Amino acid sequence: MKDLVSIITPVYNAEKFIEETITSVQNQTYQNWEHILVDDCSSDSSFKLIQALAEQDHRIKPVQLQQNGGPAVARNTAINMAEGRYLAFLDADDIWFDFHLKDSLELLKSQNHKFVFASYKRSDEDLNYIYSDFTVPERVSYTDILKSNSISCLTAVIDTKSLEKMEMPLIRKRQDMGLWLKYLKKIDYAYGINKTHAIYRIRENSLSRDKKSLIKYQWEFYRKVENLSFLYSLYFLLCWMYFGYKKYKK
Repeated sequence: MKDLVSIITPVYNAEKFIEETITSVQNQTYQNWEHILVDDCSSDSSFKLIQALAEQDHRIKPVQLQQNGGPAVARNTAINMAEGRYLAFLDADDIWFDFHLKDSLELLKSQNHKFVFASYKRSDEDLNYIYSDFTVPERVSYTDILKSNSISCLTAVIDTKSLEKMEMPLIRKRQDMGLWLKYLKKIDYAYGINKTHAIYRIRENSLSRDKKSLIKYQWEFYRKVENLSFLYSLYFLLCWMYFGYKKYKK
């Protein structure tokens, strides 16, 4: 029997995009998956849409939180529910190409890797490509991710049989980076796939695009989550600002 993949998706007011996201999972050529979607108290019809789709496909598993907790709480809820050997991450407005799971698992197994991630396209809300493709490095270490987080919550796939399940830190932003760093303290590298596997949809109101407001959170992440010294934190913050500018330069 093929190994089960548990797909982790936090949902908050994503009614405009969620069906397309779920369809991209259903279209995967690798079909042994469960899709755990945790609704974080959406005020729109996101959860009803997910429930309707779940009635037609038992692999879709909707969960609704009783109070709003943020994306880290939603993702951790799904991680704790996950029954698969592999964890894959997909946000509620992004899209996978149909070969994403198959190619990711083939690389994990053929090279005995424990953590892989892939390149992706970048679009606006209407799927018009507004930046060049984000091409990931061949491999990244713990230090590399401190400088620039090239692993998205869109293409990461982790073998939990080798690495076990771990939770994201309970912080408002950068929680995905926090999880990648936890794993990279256990292994030397996560390995990148040059081929574009997905579409990252950049929404108009996306907080992650406001780099000025993120500087504060990034600094606190280095100091309070990773417990880095003042000088190391300053060094990595300058690196992050430089690479962040390059990442979103058209």
